Amino acid sequence: MDIEALIRPNIRRLKPYRSARQDYTSGILLDANENAFGSAVMFDGLELNRYPDPSQKQLRSRIAQLHNVQPENIFVGVGSDEVIDLLIRIFCEPRLDSVVILEPTYGVYRVAADVNDITVNSSLLTDEFQIDPDDVQRTSDANTKLIFCCSPNNPTGNLLRRQDILDLCAVTQAIVVVDEAYVDFAQTESLIGALSQFPNLVVLRTLSKAWGLAAIRLGYALAHPLIVSYLMKAKAPYNINALTSMEALKALERADHVQQSVASTIAERKRLFRELERVACVQRVFPSDANFLLVHVTDARALHQRLAQRGVIVRDRSSEPKLANCIRISVGTPGQNDTLLTALKEFDK
Repeated sequence: MDIEALIRPNIRRLKPYRSARQDYTSGILLDANENAFGSAVMFDGLELNRYPDPSQKQLRSRIAQLHNVQPENIFVGVGSDEVIDLLIRIFCEPRLDSVVILEPTYGVYRVAADVNDITVNSSLLTDEFQIDPDDVQRTSDANTKLIFCCSPNNPTGNLLRRQDILDLCAVTQAIVVVDEAYVDFAQTESLIGALSQFPNLVVLRTLSKAWGLAAIRLGYALAHPLIVSYLMKAKAPYNINALTSMEALKALERADHVQQSVASTIAERKRLFRELERVACVQRVFPSDANFLLVHVTDARALHQRLAQRGVIVRDRSSEPKLANCIRISVGTPGQNDTLLTALKEFDK
């Protein structure tokens, strides 16, 4: 398919700002109006008075190596949220184009579309929280440019059927964005391997979850080089700061730690699932491929408030489609989960 035809004409014509560090990163740097006398603080010997690499070459190369793709397939952003916003701005004409979201799902897709004045068409997942292909087709229109799929889905926790997503890539003329923020906890094959087959597929990943680096705000997209090139054109010149890049590079050498963390999370997820099924106020615990559980309870609002009073904070999701009286519980440490379970049992009294 012709990806470039989907891109907004003004973005195709865009001449991106060319920052000083795109040309030179070493030498006597008198080109960027930086403070030549140094910064107020130092961090691990890093010279913070100099602008970082705007192309993130080292970081993109390391991420590409991790996923066995080329650096040209990688775009890094300030969390996945920046990538979501940029995709909407690149492909969607305000007050004309639309996106499709599969609800219930991650709320940022709708917020990013609303901020950019883009119509949101909602396709409800089935009662099993799977894609309804016929409904997605009915919901899409000639101006649909992006379809957002979250797998494992937030807040339902389940993987979307792989073949349903691939079929969607095959039949739609839109960009299919698959958010795999939680896929490390699913122990299943990523859709990254399908990128060579479907140029309209974009896969989002993050260091916030399994890598435990939510505070540094780093997400990334894997996509066709043409899509990556437009993301690079439209982004802020220095969107990833030097400290984030440095810590991310350190973390990417600690895959062993991530494996241990994921294993511990899955073990606690299984235990928490079993224990929650024994709690009287719990109506149903939904199966999860993520690091959280969706739980149907007798009174979500009252339970959420009672737990908060005990210092245990969960997420009330009961206002979302198909999630009446549902709360979302992140998997904690064994001690944190024990405290949660004790508080839940007290709620029943």
